Amino acid sequence: MFVAPDPGRSRLRNSARAVIGVGAAVALAELCGLSLTASITGGLAALLALFTVLDADVPAQRATTALLPVAGFPVLALATTLHGVPLARDAAFLAVVFAGVYARRFGPRGHALGIFGFMMFFVTQFLHARPGQLPELYAAVGLALLAAGAVRFALWPIERRTPPAAAPPGLPGTGLARPTTRQAFQATAACTFALGIGQALSEDRWYWAVGTAWWIFVNTASRGETLVRGFRRVVGTVTGIAAGLLVAVPLHGAPVPTAALVAVCVFGIFYTAAPSYSWMMFFVTVMAGLLYGLLGVLHPGLLLLRFQETAIGALGAALAVVIILPVTTHAANDAWIQRALHCVRASTAASLDRLAGNPEADPAPHAAELELLLGRVRMALAPLVHPLSPLRARKARARQVLALLDDCAREVRGLVAVAADPQASHDARLAAACWRVEAAALALTAPQGAPEPAPTTPALPAPAEPALAHLHGLEHALVALATPLRTDPRAPLVISA
Repeated sequence: MFVAPDPGRSRLRNSARAVIGVGAAVALAELCGLSLTASITGGLAALLALFTVLDADVPAQRATTALLPVAGFPVLALATTLHGVPLARDAAFLAVVFAGVYARRFGPRGHALGIFGFMMFFVTQFLHARPGQLPELYAAVGLALLAAGAVRFALWPIERRTPPAAAPPGLPGTGLARPTTRQAFQATAACTFALGIGQALSEDRWYWAVGTAWWIFVNTASRGETLVRGFRRVVGTVTGIAAGLLVAVPLHGAPVPTAALVAVCVFGIFYTAAPSYSWMMFFVTVMAGLLYGLLGVLHPGLLLLRFQETAIGALGAALAVVIILPVTTHAANDAWIQRALHCVRASTAASLDRLAGNPEADPAPHAAELELLLGRVRMALAPLVHPLSPLRARKARARQVLALLDDCAREVRGLVAVAADPQASHDARLAAACWRVEAAALALTAPQGAPEPAPTTPALPAPAEPALAHLHGLEHALVALATPLRTDPRAPLVISA
């Protein structure tokens, strides 16, 4: 579950680097004599810088990291200044929510700056920071970003050796139908509900409800995705609270074991974020319990309150996504699947050009983009393959689509590896095999009712030709995808022999 979707062990390396970066940020704050509140703020800033900055190239990542204080410092000042003025504070928090979500329309940089701004407001509520602490909070965040940047861009420059794939942009739209605009209204409505009910439950810890509602809307595109993400957040929180009762409470905030366990949680957050949101939330919840222990306020009742506030936030997100400008799961599914299939075609064509001797052709970026798109497809199909989904026919269809797309990704990775071999020769049969793959992909991406290319009979690959073998496997998977993608979603799934 965790190792298979980690080609090149990139998540393993990123997770280890995150532990070093966050640890360096906290150590630097402590060496400078800053308070525990400032050190925790700095650690969170470093974690966010390493987790949310996902630009397509290293120079852009450096620029986004440098711009984080532009978004974070004014929000820190606003949140600490209004801490004792509840009505103004709440209005400002909701404005930050709307702006943070709306900023996603500006791509990965807007996404990172929006999250950073929101979390700076959140952390001041978590730590009950006051205006007098603002200078050391600024110092801690600045030192943390310097430490995280040094680790990321100098000590362990993973992206310099392996350029990151560009994150797939959101689905298109106009006006209120634009995903960022729609989600800004949805998230603000959800956070308004969470803030009101959360404060009725607790005047001190209401921010967990708002944080839950906010994060549920990150990287979701449809009603079904948002509902499933909310469910998984609750599951991760419940299991994390159980672990906190067994681990964090008995420690009573002992510094050394708490720091070691926080490092484990940071690693777990980064390593499990892609394959399992529930596991990521498990580590987030355990880490929150450990930090509460360091602050000297941890007790079992607080963890129970954490669960209640999480449930309120998830309910707010569910109501908002169902009532306000909803987007159906089917529409998002089809859009992401189509984009993945177009990427398969591009990868195949670039691989063939490389095998034909064109040194400028590089299929690797297409293959990396395909992995990211498949992640979005899995997220989009998650509501249908969820164990609690009552739609049996659609569940079976979605599972077959995921299995066949995984087959496509495996064959594309193999084809790219063959194309990268300078000794690999171009076989005349490759052109015909590649044409059949492109025809099969075109048949799946053509609009409904458009004439489809004539079907072809796959040729059996010669064992000595690995490129042909990968192309044959790719064609077989694409042809098989026609059954679940081209039939009525409500009809029973019939798998042909």
